[in-house]
Amino acid sequence: MSIYKSIFFLFLGLTTISVNAQEIPPIQVYLPEVYNAETQNWSISQSENDYIYVANNIGLLEFNGAKWKLYKTPNQTILRSVKAVENTIYTGCYMEFGYWKRDSLNQLGYTSLSKDLKSPMIEDEQIWNIIALDEFIVFQSLNRLYSYNTKSKVFNVINSETTLTKMVEVNNTIYYQKLNQGVFKIENGKETLFSDDDFLKTNRIINIFSIDGNFIIQTNQKGFFVLDDGVLSKWDVPSNEVVSSLTTYSSMRLKDGSFAIGTISNGIIVLNNEGRIVYSYNQKNGLSNNTVLSVFEDKTDNIWLGLDNGINCINSSSPFSVYNDEKGQLGAVHAAKVYRNKLYLGTNQGLFVKLLDVLEEFELVDGTKGQVWSLEVYDDTLFCGHDLGTFIINDDGMKQIFDVAGTWGIKQIPHNENLLLKGSYNGLSILEKVNDDWQLRNKIDGFDISSKFFELLDRNHILVSHEYKGVYKLDVNSGYEEVLEVKKDTTVNKGLHASLLRFNSDILYAYKDGIYAFDSSEDLFKKDTVLSEVYNPKTYVSGKLVNTPGKLWSFSKRNINFISPGLLSDTPQITRIPLSSELRESITGYENIIPIDNQKYLIGSSFGYIVVDLNKMRNRSYNIQINSISNYALDSESRTIETKTNKEFHNKSNNFEFTYSIAEFDKYLESEYQYKLDGDYDKWSSWSKSSSELFKNLPFGDYTFYVRGRVGNQITENTAEYSFSIKKPWYLSNLLVLIYALSLIAFAIITHNIYKRNYKKQKDKLIIEAERELELKELENEQQLMSLRNEQLKQDIDNKNRELAISTMSLIKKNEFLNSIKEELKGVNKTEGLNSVIKIIDKNLNNTDDWKFFEEAFNNADKDFLKKVKAKHPSLTPNDLRLCAYLRLNLSSKEIAPLLNISSRSVEVKRYRLRKKMDLPHESSLTNYILEI
Repeated sequence: MSIYKSIFFLFLGLTTISVNAQEIPPIQVYLPEVYNAETQNWSISQSENDYIYVANNIGLLEFNGAKWKLYKTPNQTILRSVKAVENTIYTGCYMEFGYWKRDSLNQLGYTSLSKDLKSPMIEDEQIWNIIALDEFIVFQSLNRLYSYNTKSKVFNVINSETTLTKMVEVNNTIYYQKLNQGVFKIENGKETLFSDDDFLKTNRIINIFSIDGNFIIQTNQKGFFVLDDGVLSKWDVPSNEVVSSLTTYSSMRLKDGSFAIGTISNGIIVLNNEGRIVYSYNQKNGLSNNTVLSVFEDKTDNIWLGLDNGINCINSSSPFSVYNDEKGQLGAVHAAKVYRNKLYLGTNQGLFVKLLDVLEEFELVDGTKGQVWSLEVYDDTLFCGHDLGTFIINDDGMKQIFDVAGTWGIKQIPHNENLLLKGSYNGLSILEKVNDDWQLRNKIDGFDISSKFFELLDRNHILVSHEYKGVYKLDVNSGYEEVLEVKKDTTVNKGLHASLLRFNSDILYAYKDGIYAFDSSEDLFKKDTVLSEVYNPKTYVSGKLVNTPGKLWSFSKRNINFISPGLLSDTPQITRIPLSSELRESITGYENIIPIDNQKYLIGSSFGYIVVDLNKMRNRSYNIQINSISNYALDSESRTIETKTNKEFHNKSNNFEFTYSIAEFDKYLESEYQYKLDGDYDKWSSWSKSSSELFKNLPFGDYTFYVRGRVGNQITENTAEYSFSIKKPWYLSNLLVLIYALSLIAFAIITHNIYKRNYKKQKDKLIIEAERELELKELENEQQLMSLRNEQLKQDIDNKNRELAISTMSLIKKNEFLNSIKEELKGVNKTEGLNSVIKIIDKNLNNTDDWKFFEEAFNNADKDFLKKVKAKHPSLTPNDLRLCAYLRLNLSSKEIAPLLNISSRSVEVKRYRLRKKMDLPHESSLTNYILEI
């Protein structure tokens, strides 16, 4: 083949590689700052629990689907190889190899195998490759093969005089290349020459494959060769020239028979089983680096790449493929249409086109630069609704048929194939086909509101939706020249990003409150409860609906939904595709989706577009597991605890952090988690993307932590759980609680007794007080009684005094009367008869009985007075005492004279004599003195 022809094929192949990267499976990019390790990654493997392990420059990286964790190499050297066998992770590095296993804390612990070698490793030896075969683990350096029997723990060492370049496993046999010697294989524990072809002696082998009984040998710079019956020849495949022009570092055959080839400077190329290039990844279309040091396919067909700078994961089995407009050539896609085997994209930068299923770049249709709103096909004609007006697109380019105001969309008028209804910025217009040429016929007068969404209700009525104003019903004349009447519909509200369209025979209006169908018989919208199930207030994004044959599409935060006819009933079926608004990056309110092939749909995006293949949609099962549990007290450092066994913790160590994950690595499938903690919060939490949860300051008691997850819309099959207890504080231990109880009882008894004693004291005190009050009352009663008695006595004394006074006055009156009679009689002539009368009068005047009566009355009135006077003045005679008694009554001398039957003068003399007997001073009053006794 001439050099020019080789250059041509090389150029063609590289161009094919570049273009083929347009629609590619999603790529997850993990840069060093994400996994927190060095840039270079040499080998990748997957364990039984689906974790990904990567040999990094500074250690072993573990990825559980949520977080990366680094285990540094035991001797602080570059980790070159890793191989997971079930849940045992074998690794090799500089002068060291061994395995990692999980301990009781769910952390990887390292065990060295190289230290058990009978002879030491060769100076500066590094383990570059590990293969597991049956019970054997084979470690390959550039100098030796170390075969380790996992059952007998015995090593078998195969030495090489030259460099061992590569070790591979084909059909349960291990093959390896010795430079300058050929290809060997291991049989019965010994090496056997497989091929000593001169080409294989000098050209570095990257991999060996078995296809249809032949061996396909891949070299690092010469491409593929076939070894058939010992004869080596070039493998004749379409991509041979391209592959031969590249420097390959790693490769593997995928489960579907295709080949993944990692290059030094061109990223990764994927060939199908016929050797044709399917797609290529490099830094231009998504890889973080073009040097692929390792290739690995995991259990779910993801292709992992260990790069010179980072780790990438290609979701090769994903139902989604992406066209990423890295250069910004297209812009945000607002509309798309397949027309005459071409794919048209209407974006904010213009209308672009390329042949469908042909690997070529999009080209701008001349004259269409600017905002494209819609693409519709009617009468085998492609109409483009543009900011500049309406265009007709054909193979020769475009033709503008309307250049006034922007065109939102175009609808077919029923029963008239030559008329189209067009909605624009300033109302509605009619397009008419005349002589096979479409042209503007007229604008419908009487309605100038922007008509983004509109539908013909019947021949004379049009519904128009304006998201800021609401829904209008227009009555138009039969010729569609003018609007006769405009009515505002009040049965639905206006709504941001609302839409109006026809699906089957119904006109639907959709906004945040649901989907409403227009009922022509009642002239109003009614909510369709079945269709409205696609909307959830928590996940609502847009009311935009898209109608494709047999499907009605809607968009939410978490999903793209489509409604299709029920399989076994007339109830529509809702299917949810887990593609969140964050990942699809559509322009809200301008979401669009079109069918491009059998069950393939193109979804417009702000960065290009996404193609979803419904045939690849699978309902996988997922499991969640708790990765680690940390426990700590507020004043201490966190410590990792066992995840498999339940444990009781000190009451101060009451802070717990749980980490958990689902081993899912698809870029367009988001993992979310939900947890609950029985004993504290018994309800499931809201769904969250966080793969850890911290519980602080939990009180003592028994707890069970539950966590479950969902990937897309698929709930994990299991719910991971962990039970634990927090001890009571020492002051609430059973013994102390018993002591508290006994103390409480004792305290209650003592308190009861104290209260009883106090009650008794209070009772006694109350009794004493009652008795005292009773005594006081009795004293009061006695005093009252005494007072009554005194009053009575006083009254008696008063009565007696009155009696005494009366008797005294009677005596005085009597004596005065008798003296007056006596004096009168003395003035009469004395006769014998009168003398006797005078004697009788004198006898009555000096009657001792009167004195005795007076004395008795006086003593009753003034008891013991006479005794007191007699005791004080013993010399007093009875007459003196008699005078004292009269003076005690405060009688005057004149009043006393008749009582003594003497004159007043004589009374004065008696008073004088009485003063002298009493030795009263001259200035003292006799009467006062007697009254005071």
